Amino acid sequence: MSTKRQKIEAMLKDEPDDVFLRYSLALLMEADGEWEAAIDLLQVLARGEPPYVPAYQMAAQHLVKYGQPEDARRALREGIEEARRQSLTHAAGEMAELLMSLGDSP
Repeated sequence: MSTKRQKIEAMLKDEPDDVFLRYSLALLMEADGEWEAAIDLLQVLARGEPPYVPAYQMAAQHLVKYGQPEDARRALREGIEEARRQSLTHAAGEMAELLMSLGDSP
């Protein structure tokens, strides 16, 4: 486990609802080989209130990397809709590009 991850986990004890810290932890978990737990955490963040849009794209990228393209497509479609709801057009565009690279259209 990385020192960076230990620092993030310590900060989360004080700020358990900090979305960015939780997102950062998910990225470090994936880097440590805990990709299933990382994807689960990203999906929790994507379903949060409000939904954390970057979590959709990162979850999709991990799902593709670990051989789950259908789940990735679903995450991207949901993420594009949410990004549009939040007026995050750049994020919606990036997810649409990834979705098209998987042979699907937004």
